[in-house]
Amino acid sequence: MSFVDLHPDTCRQARLSRDFRFDGRFFVGVLSTGIYCRPVCPAVSANENNVRYFASAAAAAAAGLRPCLRCRPESAPGSCAWRGTRTTLERAMRLIEQGALNGDSQSAVDSLAERLGISSRWLRKLFTQSIGTSPVQYAIYCRLLLAKQLLHETGLTITQVALASGFNSVRRFNEVFQQRLQMTPSAIRRHKSVSDYGTMRLFLSYRPPYDWQHLRSFFHYRAVPAMEWFEQHGNEGYGRTLLVKHQQHQLRGWFFAINQPEQHRFSVEIALDADGNLELLPLWLQRIRQILDLDTEPVIIHERLLALQAHLPELQVMPGLRLPGCSSSFEAGVRAVLGQQVSLKQATTLLGQLVRQYGEKQIVNGRDCVFFPSVELLAVQESLPLPMPQSRQQTLQRLAIYLHHRDEATETITDSHLLNDWLDIKGIGPWTVAYAAMRGLSAPDILLCSDLVIKKQLQQMAAVAEIKDFNSFSQTIAASISPWGSYLTLSLWHQAASTKAKNSVSES
Repeated sequence: MSFVDLHPDTCRQARLSRDFRFDGRFFVGVLSTGIYCRPVCPAVSANENNVRYFASAAAAAAAGLRPCLRCRPESAPGSCAWRGTRTTLERAMRLIEQGALNGDSQSAVDSLAERLGISSRWLRKLFTQSIGTSPVQYAIYCRLLLAKQLLHETGLTITQVALASGFNSVRRFNEVFQQRLQMTPSAIRRHKSVSDYGTMRLFLSYRPPYDWQHLRSFFHYRAVPAMEWFEQHGNEGYGRTLLVKHQQHQLRGWFFAINQPEQHRFSVEIALDADGNLELLPLWLQRIRQILDLDTEPVIIHERLLALQAHLPELQVMPGLRLPGCSSSFEAGVRAVLGQQVSLKQATTLLGQLVRQYGEKQIVNGRDCVFFPSVELLAVQESLPLPMPQSRQQTLQRLAIYLHHRDEATETITDSHLLNDWLDIKGIGPWTVAYAAMRGLSAPDILLCSDLVIKKQLQQMAAVAEIKDFNSFSQTIAASISPWGSYLTLSLWHQAASTKAKNSVSES
């Protein structure tokens, strides 16, 4: 359901009840005070006659409203719903959020449109129709909201905040901040102590429910020591090292996320390498949101899975499922190649050996870290001495060499259609590409019917339903669950693991 599908009465009820399911799906403009809020704002609810609803924070700002200091709209979870289903708009928004329009010039818009394969006129029309503002205005407001969050929650200096949020100069940052938010950066920072940007803590919101137990278990069974961990300072959570690159720049560090279900958010401790480029922080934070799948619509997905039980009565539906992400599509691809025709335990052992041998080691804020091996390093290796078939080692090297030499290497982060080119690489088939898209890009509609575990689960369900044509059955299921096939894949994996665990207990 997109914003345009929301009736004003629905918005009013969500606002008055402070329904977290609608947080980030629309914003509430209070015309009498000149501010806009999240529908979960704790302030006294305004009279409906003084209220206007907006599809995005950027649209509310374009109407001359300023963000509420209590509910802080910049901390609302992102909404896939109002982005719509158009692939071009989705790509454009992600690229803008990564800094594609940091120049704010017409040439930057033209370059983005050319990259998307459309005209700049059509690009502007897409934004105006979908979220009520232009691409440049959307880019400016993305930067402002990130800057506001950094000022609220971190000890970064004003200069560091300006750089991290994508402004070319502190002067420009101050001007835009005053014009758009009607306050100065120092007014927000007034009671904040300034510290080095090596460590910080941010709060990342999500819409409930959130099945943290299953997501954390998924990570745990596939974890690589020193690259991933699950306890820190006596707190349980999920941490990992992370490196992002763009052109000649990079930013490395680690994060540790602790779920705070009462507040529907994660408290995320972040440590960054002091030599990294702080301009990549938006991309770095976006990757964390992708790894934890914070911007999904759990209620909509749960309703679709429940409806599927008409075809799959044996399906166990768990509310709040989240897709476990990786640091990149390359990491997801490597995990997939190593997992071909071996058990999960064997694949994880091989991955650990690969990371220990070729991953860069560095101390970041007192923690000994290992980063996932880079494409560049694996591409130049003559061989990968791992205990697995030579053909699989060569597949890994061919993938690394392919990505190392392609001009659009940075786009593999966001563009799932580019992964189809991997099929030209010897040793890589549709299952590997689909797995890489699902975990590396968080593609939501990947039903891995060719996966042995998934195929076995579906075959058992087809047998119960007395359906003999399995191919037709699987196609019907894929069409019924679209565009949330990845969440059915995850459900079936969990179901298989749960059944295996129960059988082990019974046998013992």
